[in-house]
Formats: sequence, C-alpha cells, structure tokens
Amino acid sequence: MTITINNRTIGPGHPTYVVAEMSANHNHDFARAEEIVRAAKDAGADAVKVQTYTPDTLTIDCDNEHFRIAGTLWEGKTLHELYSEAYTPWDWQPRLKDIANDIGLDFFSTPFDATAVDFLQDIGVPAYKVASFELVDLPLLRCVAATGKPIILSTGMSTQAEIEEAAAVIRATGNNELALLKCTSAYPARPEEMNLRTIPDLADRYGVPVGLSDHTTGTEAAVAAVALGACIVEKHFTLSRSAPGPDAAFSAEPEEFRALVQAIRVVEKARGEARYGPTDLEKSSLVFRRSLFVVDDMSAGDKFTDRNVRSIRPGVGMHTRHLAEVIGRTAARAIPRGTPLSWDLVSRTEPGDRSPVAEDNAKGD
Repeated sequence: MTITINNRTIGPGHPTYVVAEMSANHNHDFARAEEIVRAAKDAGADAVKVQTYTPDTLTIDCDNEHFRIAGTLWEGKTLHELYSEAYTPWDWQPRLKDIANDIGLDFFSTPFDATAVDFLQDIGVPAYKVASFELVDLPLLRCVAATGKPIILSTGMSTQAEIEEAAAVIRATGNNELALLKCTSAYPARPEEMNLRTIPDLADRYGVPVGLSDHTTGTEAAVAAVALGACIVEKHFTLSRSAPGPDAAFSAEPEEFRALVQAIRVVEKARGEARYGPTDLEKSSLVFRRSLFVVDDMSAGDKFTDRNVRSIRPGVGMHTRHLAEVIGRTAARAIPRGTPLSWDLVSRTEPGDRSPVAEDNAKGD
C-alpha cells in the first residue's frame, strides 16, 4: 500500500508527501516561476508540480455557449481564453525541474494528452499527476500508466464506478504504482463539501495510498485530512494572493503553506497508533490516581470504616476495588493518619468470619 517517488516511500506510516501546485500562479513570468519553486522549498514542500498542456491540446478556440465558462471564478471567459492565460510554457519545464532538483525538491507534472506524456518522459519526471477532470479519459490513463511511473490520480466528481474503472485501466497495464487523492473540484471549495471521511474509505476500498487535493482557502481541511490518514497533500501555491491570476484566490501564500507543513508534521506525531496503557511520559503521572488511605489515626483492633479509610490521591495505596472488602475488618496494628492502606495492615481473620481475606492477601494486588 505504498508508492515510491525518487526513492521516497509514500503511504501509511511514512511522512506525508506535501506537493506545492504552481498551476497558473507564475503569470507567464519565468522569474516568478523560479521564485515560486524556491519559496515552495523554503516553506517545507516535498515536491513542486506544474501542468503540461497548451490551450489547443485541451480545447478549441470557440466562443459559443458550450465553450463559455459559467458559475466559477472564471465566469464569462471561454475555455481557450482561460487556458491561454493559465498554461505553463513547455520550454520552462525542464529548466524548472533542474532548479527544483538542485534544491532537493521533486518536480513532476499533470499531462493532458499523449504529447505531454511524451514530453515529460523526455525530461525525466519521476511521477505523474492525473487531474480529476481527466479521470474519465481512459486513453490518457493508459498512456500515462504505460510509462510504468507512479500515478497520483485525483477523484473529484467521480463516482465509485468511475474510480474503479480508472484504477482497473491503470492496473491492466501492469502499473500498480497508484495513489488516489480525495478532491472537491470547486474553486474555491467549501469546507462543508470536502467530505474528508472519504479518505479512509478510499484506502479501504482500493488498497492504495490516499491523500487530498485541497482547493479550500484555509489549511484546516488539509490538516484534518492527515489526521484521517492522508499520505499526500497537494495545495496550490502562490507568492501572493493579491497578484492577478486564475488560481490565486484559492492558493496558499508562503507563510500559510509553511504553517500548513508544520501543522502536518505535528499531526503525524500525534496520530501515532492504536494503543492503551500509560506512555513513558504518563508513567510519572500514575501517582495522581486515587487509592485507599487511612485518614485517621487507628489503634490495633479498630474497625475500618468509610470515615477512616478513603479513596484519595496519591495512587500509592491499595486499589480502590478492595474498599468493600476492607470496610468492617480491623487494623492488624496501629496505623498513623496518612498511611497508604495495604493488606498487611488488615487483620487476616475476624471472630466468626468464615470467609477470611484471601490466604495470600499479603501479596497485595
């Protein structure tokens, strides 16, 4: 239930793989794109990702009602206009990959057609991301899977049947290096539509590493996803949301992204494992439990009552489960107030007692 990218194991029990998605936040300025890569590294990302397409590999230049966008941040634009604004020039990508690799970041991309896959193979990306919208493009899935490289597949909008079909198509090529991302394909996405409980369900159903592609405007959803078992977190990354661009509104700025990574690393430690009993640090707190104490001075032969024996802190006396056994018996010797009760302080037999305290009561608990 793991995949491997650049000799890094990704899956349950391993550190969350955090991906900074550049998308269109470069605003067609290579210097800005390079700055985003370096800022992503500084903010704690493990990888930076781009998208490999041109407007004409995604759509056609047409402005009829079928190609005009409605109901999103990009209201009124045609698809061709949006992708003309958003695409990352292909000649930048090998240069950005070299910069990323030189500073210790993985670099990979989302291809949108076979020509993009061929290009990315040529520059040697270590993995592929497939966008939610392309999950139903089965020829593209076969093309990506045939590379034999790990695939991170977003599942936004997808039904169970569609995910099963996509996974089957990928696996039919012999490629089992598959991870799935829970995704809500809205820009930005609202917390109430994230349905993060899908993350462990996807892991159970498909037996693959599962993560989150996060389009919310905060960091809370991604942190919660890690608590639920997410092995990968992908979030759009920008130098400033005030900069123009189609993705800026739902992208994280460097300080926000850094805080996200730091929170993820804390949650990883806190998530731990299912276990019971005191931890090493808790052992010193056991003394603060309650136990049975003698709370009044007693003479030999005095009877134990609920007034001279109480369950109090600290936890160094007899276990409270024995209170009923002790009440009514007598002190074996004089007992000062504040003495933790133990079986050697309790008379072993009482006149007319046919059920003496267990023969080995002196052994304690």
